[in-house]
Amino acid sequence: MIWTDSQDIAIELSEKFPEVDPKNVRFTDLHQWILDLEEFDDDPERSNEKILEAIILCWMDELD
Repeated sequence: MIWTDSQDIAIELSEKFPEVDPKNVRFTDLHQWILDLEEFDDDPERSNEKILEAIILCWMDELD
């Protein structure tokens, strides 16, 4: 996975952190959690606020 795989990242996060409400996640924590995903393989520096927001939105959709 890479940063633009928002939906795939969101699915992985929702499975790894089922008790977490994505609306309450800080970007710094989210960034680290994504880097820690087994399937994730992209440059940490390519992340930005827009990408992280997209991942949060996809994660919220996963919960609905």
